[in-house]
Amino acid sequence: MAKILVVDDEADLEVLITQKFRRKIRAGEYSFVFALNGREALDILHEQPDIDMILSDINMPEMDGLTLLSKIKEQNPLLKAVIISAYGDLENIRTAMNRGAFDFITKPVDFQDLEITIEKTLQHINQIKSTLTAMRENNILKMYVDETVLNFMVGKESETSLMENETVEATVAFVDLCGFTKISENEEPNVVVPLLNEYFDLMVREIIEQKGAVDKFIGDAVMAVFKGPDHVERAVRACIAIRDKINELPMYSEKSKFSPKVSIGMNSGEMVSGNIGSRSLKRLDYTVIGDAVNVASRLQNAASPGQILILEKCAEGISDLFNFQKLGEIALKNKAKPVSVLEVVN
Repeated sequence: MAKILVVDDEADLEVLITQKFRRKIRAGEYSFVFALNGREALDILHEQPDIDMILSDINMPEMDGLTLLSKIKEQNPLLKAVIISAYGDLENIRTAMNRGAFDFITKPVDFQDLEITIEKTLQHINQIKSTLTAMRENNILKMYVDETVLNFMVGKESETSLMENETVEATVAFVDLCGFTKISENEEPNVVVPLLNEYFDLMVREIIEQKGAVDKFIGDAVMAVFKGPDHVERAVRACIAIRDKINELPMYSEKSKFSPKVSIGMNSGEMVSGNIGSRSLKRLDYTVIGDAVNVASRLQNAASPGQILILEKCAEGISDLFNFQKLGEIALKNKAKPVSVLEVVN
């Protein structure tokens, strides 16, 4: 139902409008509210913020229609008003439009023209509301989906193309918050979740600083992907920054005996990037998959608190930028042969 405020000092206008629009009123399409001047209209707008549009005269006592337009523009710039006046000269029309009037109708009123104007105005208002809703939904979506993913989605022209993927050279890092279950066992959920979000926020800032993307949050772990030039170097820098800043944090509480530490596994190589999921359910997850990703996850599982592990072959191009300690060969789950692993020191 569209709620319309009619502002006019002619008392018989209420009866006339109620008669002319009785079918739409009975059908629940229109609801009219009436005020005798601009000041009374402002009071109604304050009490009834769900007013959709205004039909207003110009010449009224206490506050005229043009002043009302200025007040509306200050208080609610999205509210649309149509001026209905016998003073239909060019100066009044221009003044009304400059003060935010959506349209101008001259008296005596042609009610067929008025109905068309009301429908046009309401259609415009609904378009604005739809746009604002889409903007709010988009802002909410951005909280759940990485900007890299959104850019990928927008670039696709059809639903079928969303299922396409590409092979990329990239570095993946798994960052796990070690022993966080200690807090989960001893603290209330309303304490655990905000604290976990604080730790995640610290990690994410360092990932973004090195132009990485958060692929997903997995329990109390983060999966990050670094693509483009120098992706291995940037990934290592992000992981060192995360480890060092987490190490600087104090013990959470004597009750939980929790001192935050992270274990990190990282690996680089060829991987498939794209949407994984069910088209039928319309549920997709934009991610990277492949053996290189699996190895990074296995390295994280093998890492001790405070350790950053990387395959020796991945560190070959950055050996002069960081200090590494050889750990020798390590057998990883579901890998036929052991792999040569380094610890990133600093």
